[in-house]
Amino acid sequence: MTRRVAIVGAGWAGLAAAVEAADRGHAVTVFEAARVTGGRARTVPVTLPDGSTALLDNGQHILIGAYLETLRLMEKVGVDPHAALLRLPLVMRDPQGRGLALPEWPAPWDAVAGILGARGWSAGDKLSLLRAAAGWQLRGFRCDGGLTVAELTRRLRPRVREQLIAPLCVAALNTPAERASAQVFLRVLRDALFGRGHRDWGGSNLLLPRDALGSLFPEAATGWLAARGAQLRLGERVRRIESERGGWNVDGESFDALVLATPSSETVRLLADCGIAASGWIEQAAALSYEAIATVYASGGPSLPCPMLALSCGPGAPAQFVFDRGQLGGPAGVLAFVASASTRDGEALEREVLGQAEALGWRLQPLKTIIEKRATFACVPGLRRPPPAIAAGLWACGDYVEGPYPATLEGAVRAGVAVARQLDA
Repeated sequence: MTRRVAIVGAGWAGLAAAVEAADRGHAVTVFEAARVTGGRARTVPVTLPDGSTALLDNGQHILIGAYLETLRLMEKVGVDPHAALLRLPLVMRDPQGRGLALPEWPAPWDAVAGILGARGWSAGDKLSLLRAAAGWQLRGFRCDGGLTVAELTRRLRPRVREQLIAPLCVAALNTPAERASAQVFLRVLRDALFGRGHRDWGGSNLLLPRDALGSLFPEAATGWLAARGAQLRLGERVRRIESERGGWNVDGESFDALVLATPSSETVRLLADCGIAASGWIEQAAALSYEAIATVYASGGPSLPCPMLALSCGPGAPAQFVFDRGQLGGPAGVLAFVASASTRDGEALEREVLGQAEALGWRLQPLKTIIEKRATFACVPGLRRPPPAIAAGLWACGDYVEGPYPATLEGAVRAGVAVARQLDA
């Protein structure tokens, strides 16, 4: 049965819900307060030293081969992942070449070979990780829900924790190992190292966008939806939602079902302002704490040996990764430094990142610093996330709702798809 569905928010979760709902035959209307789609994964213009303009992202994102729903929807709306994404085996090496790199082997032998061949690690380092990984697999990648990643990995050798666990944890969960949920971390490891990947790629493969994030899914999804009669109302912020007989009213317009694909704070505002009986849901959503992600773009950098390198971070050195935009479809010489779970303001962060680069022998010129203060929820042990269902015919979707994944693009897409499938119930 065709239903009229309103989706508020045109980020990755909202667009995923819209594509899945339209594909199932529903009449979809998408409301978006901004004049562009993509939400927090969007494109921004950056002025280069020569006066030209480059389109870069508000943050450097990484996908992996285990992101099955994201890759499926990209293909559905006409994006070729092979052309849009640069595939690399999982690599966590620093500028000196130390660390882990997996070969092109089937799982789990790629992980075993990668550990045994890790550069700069002693035999004891490698053995400690192999023992731990075998134990995690025997326990089904499950652990006490109250454990942090630091507690889970406390018996690993310091070099392994510093060069692999710390950067991998902050890349996947955007929460430092000292505070991150061990159970969610193990779920990501299970899917990446032992789960099913895309038909052409291993689950652990890194997929780095060659183009701006807008072209990776949002722009194609917008065109796909328009071609199927969906309405997209950009620059239109929803002010009021109300329950009515048989459905929901959005700013005076009636719909059979309503999906709130907005950030948790905006969803809470709509529910509270409109007096919808969802106090328990609001309390859970309002209790979430958030982590920032900062990206410092700088020019004058060298061509890196790999498109992505891990960095030693600590006091005065906040960036965990650096990306060579010249190898990812961007201007040559532009480097993107990513500092996850950052607490610095823009000027201090930029100054420290440039100092971190100078210690590596790179004298760079800053281009733009972007800080998303509420980039992801803090993925801590025992976290309770609000469920997708709020009331009859009313759902929330986004990377923050209940689900097995941390706040990632795949988490957002899966949430949107799951809600769209509920429309048929």
